[in-house]
Amino acid sequence: MVKSNCVRQIREAKMMSKAELARKASVTVQTIDRIEKGNDCRLDTKRKIILALGYKLVDRTRIFDSENDNSASATKKVKKKNP
Repeated sequence: MVKSNCVRQIREAKMMSKAELARKASVTVQTIDRIEKGNDCRLDTKRKIILALGYKLVDRTRIFDSENDNSASATKKVKKKNP
């Protein structure tokens, strides 16, 4: 499923190459490429990318759409079950 995120825009604004971000996040360049194209990734990978971009984990919704955040989805499901 293709999902939206701002990884590419933030990376380019920081004048960082995909390879540099991949090194800082300890992931492969292919992983960065897939994420920038909107493919989903593990929560741990999101954490690594957020920190590598110089953000704090609480800023995750600035980088990854909150609809895609597993914890946000879980919260929404709980809220729907308890009207």
